[in-house]
Amino acid sequence: MTKSELIKAVAKQASLTEAQTNEAVKALTDVITGALAKGEKVQLPGLFTAEAVERPARNGRNPRTGESMTIPAHKAVKISASSTLKKAVAD
Repeated sequence: MTKSELIKAVAKQASLTEAQTNEAVKALTDVITGALAKGEKVQLPGLFTAEAVERPARNGRNPRTGESMTIPAHKAVKISASSTLKKAVAD
């Protein structure tokens, strides 16, 4: 599902205009992004939990040359699906 398809579906289900829904989706995206950038955990019960995690430096190999290289430490986003979402997908 694309963003525009999501906006149309939510607008229809919530009886909102697509413009209102687009603003709500943009605001939700901004709030989640801002919270993760600050290192906060974001939980949407029944959907997912997202948090920023620190990945340590590690050794790896360049797949093209096979040469050893160090992959530097970096921040990443870890997203875990809720049990409700997992159950809905499994059924």
